[in-house]
Amino acid sequence: MSKGSDRLIYLPLGGAGEIGMNAYVYGYGKPGSERLIVVDLGVTFPDMDTTPGVDLILPDITWLKERRAQIDGIFITHAHEDHVGAIGHYWDQLGAPVYARPFTANIAKRKMVENGQPEGAVNVVGVYPEVIKCGPLSVSYLPISHSIPESAGLLIDTPEGRILHSGDFKIDLTPGVGDPFDPELWAEVSKDGVKALVCDSTNVFSDAPGRSEMTIGPAIAQMMKDASGMVVATTFASNIARLKTLALAAVEADRSVVLLGRAMRRMVEAATEVGILKGFPPVVSPEDALQMPRENVMLLVTGSQGERRAASAQLANGNYMGIKLKEGDTFLFSSKTIPGNERGVIRIMNQLSELGVDVIDDDGGKYHVSGHANKPDIEALHEIVKPQMVIPMHGEHRHLREHVKLANKHGRTGIVAVNGMMIDLSGNTPTVAEYIETGRTYLDGTAKIGQFDGIVRDRIRMALNGHVIITLIVDENDEPLGDPWVELNGLAEVGGSGAALVDVIEQDLSQFINRANAKTLRDDVKLEKELKTIARRTTQGEIGKKPEVMVIVSRLS
Repeated sequence: MSKGSDRLIYLPLGGAGEIGMNAYVYGYGKPGSERLIVVDLGVTFPDMDTTPGVDLILPDITWLKERRAQIDGIFITHAHEDHVGAIGHYWDQLGAPVYARPFTANIAKRKMVENGQPEGAVNVVGVYPEVIKCGPLSVSYLPISHSIPESAGLLIDTPEGRILHSGDFKIDLTPGVGDPFDPELWAEVSKDGVKALVCDSTNVFSDAPGRSEMTIGPAIAQMMKDASGMVVATTFASNIARLKTLALAAVEADRSVVLLGRAMRRMVEAATEVGILKGFPPVVSPEDALQMPRENVMLLVTGSQGERRAASAQLANGNYMGIKLKEGDTFLFSSKTIPGNERGVIRIMNQLSELGVDVIDDDGGKYHVSGHANKPDIEALHEIVKPQMVIPMHGEHRHLREHVKLANKHGRTGIVAVNGMMIDLSGNTPTVAEYIETGRTYLDGTAKIGQFDGIVRDRIRMALNGHVIITLIVDENDEPLGDPWVELNGLAEVGGSGAALVDVIEQDLSQFINRANAKTLRDDVKLEKELKTIARRTTQGEIGKKPEVMVIVSRLS
């Protein structure tokens, strides 16, 4: 156990039990008074089925806000949205200094500025052996390979021992852009013992060894040479190595490169600014591309996950910045579809097919490799680090559970720790210390709303059932001025009776008003309840729907 009454804790607030919205907390000290560091503040993305109209989904940081004075630092492991996307939305509520490597810091600063926060709060740091001291904890960045440049794990030294937080990683010795995996470095920092490895679980069910980014270049280049018309390729804009692979393949196929989409241009600019993207070929403007033969053009576009406003969707709809796709063109999805995004991606693929465009997807890994470690690579990291305990993170519950089984198989202890589960790492075995209430915060326009505030729930109900607005005017003597009138939204205009639905509802409401006694007409609460009940009952009888109903009673004084 810990010395005295101090303890070492790990608390995921996002990213454990799900893929996305990463936010992890480490702390050391007396229970309730620990000095804390935050690792990553990411987002996840909404969908029309469960979160209609929502712009972004953020982790619930209520627990952190209440302990703002205890936070000594915020460490961003890499520049993917699910790790850095919430920093600009939350920094003012946490106030601690932010640390990141140069490329990640460049992206983090942009997000701070976009949200009116001081970019000076983001500190650019180097890698191990540079150390950032945060109260009782000392933190160093450990370079690691992933699908975005300058990804890093974290070496966290504590009074209870050393923790390694893997971050998102893969074992890639030739990533093209970014750091290759350095087994000697990870072995060096592990040689004196590692108390806990907190480790990426994303691909724990994939049994084949991971593949290097460099393995897919020749196949992509050959595909572009064989294509007869214009070639369009989409991937994650943050996958700088893939962008370079695609661009160099285009040049080899005698094609000029065009960047389409704000995120694509921003990532290339950021990578160029910090000096990690070298050898990227010159690009041409969309206007210049229109003057070139189609067989000499390759578009690099955003929207690999089916985003409705991205360049891919716009091209599928027929036109983007004057460029139109047509029969004989080729569209390559050089990416993996994130679970939950399948419908949007398939919609775009079908729209492209209707235009006569040949669509090529991942094709069994021929044109894409994952940025996450498969099971053999996870096992390899375990063997290099040889931790006392393994704490899986970055995965759905089934991934975390499988990862614990993998650790147990090789004689290491582990625990399935999901969001809100505070783990005490002080002893020789991880134990649950507390359960923290956590959830999600929705960015809805410019407002932040709680997951259980009811706003999105009401929006879903209106989408599913339609909406009725009833207006009634009552004079100073509590007498109705005319009949109630009704407005419909999202409901069929004619019901089973053959009459206009609005007329049938208004007739039933008028009958009630005409026979209502004075006591009912004076009581707004009762009046509203009765009008709602009648409107829903009538609509149910006419069209089989029970709509959401709003009643407006205006009283003349």
